[in-house]
Amino acid sequence: MSDFKDLRIVDNFYQTSLFFPMPAVLVSTLADDGETNCGAYSLVQPYYVAGKDYYAMLLSCRNSSNTAQNIIKRKKCAINFFPDDRKYFKEAVRLGWPGDTTAEKMKDFSMTLVDGLRAENDPAGKYPKIVNESFQVIECTWVDTLDGAENDKPMAEGEDHYTLEKYHDFNGITSPYGAHFILKVDKILMKPKYWEAIVNGVRGRDFPPCPVDYGYRDSKNFWYHKKRKLIAELLPVRKTTLASVRYAADRIDPTVHFSDDALETIVNVPRIFLPTVLRGCVAWAKENNVTEITAAEMKIINDKRNKEKNK
Repeated sequence: MSDFKDLRIVDNFYQTSLFFPMPAVLVSTLADDGETNCGAYSLVQPYYVAGKDYYAMLLSCRNSSNTAQNIIKRKKCAINFFPDDRKYFKEAVRLGWPGDTTAEKMKDFSMTLVDGLRAENDPAGKYPKIVNESFQVIECTWVDTLDGAENDKPMAEGEDHYTLEKYHDFNGITSPYGAHFILKVDKILMKPKYWEAIVNGVRGRDFPPCPVDYGYRDSKNFWYHKKRKLIAELLPVRKTTLASVRYAADRIDPTVHFSDDALETIVNVPRIFLPTVLRGCVAWAKENNVTEITAAEMKIINDKRNKEKNK
């Protein structure tokens, strides 16, 4: 028998039955009067990260919250990552108190709201403002067509939870009290210091001071962990042999050949990703009527991919 003890699983288990590290963010949405509402959240994470037509985040929240109701009504939100500062975390804890109206919670809002990039690009549209103190912001749109959630209605006045014949599995109203929102990533906004670090190469001192909410709360306190020095651990290098890369390349497509110097450029690609990389190269070759891919063509392909990433 191990030396672990069995802990009872109860509602809000990530807060009551676990020490679970999570980000601390403010989600801004548009209220009925057009004002921006900010709610504090930690149950937010990447959802679609590759292989789809778009990228997406996942937000889990109480379905009667201002945030949930505003997303159901107007589909738009912004995820604001505020830096590690006690005054900001104190404000996030205040904003997380359930039941306050937008007017009540935003009356004494201590941070600064400004227009995001979507509002600048579309002056005629209506978008929630973003928190200017943030080190990064993700502007999003709810993909309500997934899981048949496009017909979800706002909560009737005076109700504190939904009573439905059927709840969704993963998007929209998922239980009498809960909701999940798959949020398409429209824009990622980043303060210049951190933009420069990602574009030009990140060092240990370049990481933003990001507070970590440890999930667990008692009857008195929320707890969070302040940023400390980051430690870099080298990735393992498992160089594949040229012969094994050649074996895979020769079986991708008989009409496109790879030279040895081309394959040398991808010998460090993990084996599980190698077929995807090779197929991408072959697709480019066919689009450009190329039958022999050399190191020169590989450079063109990599430059194209880097430009697409920067966009």
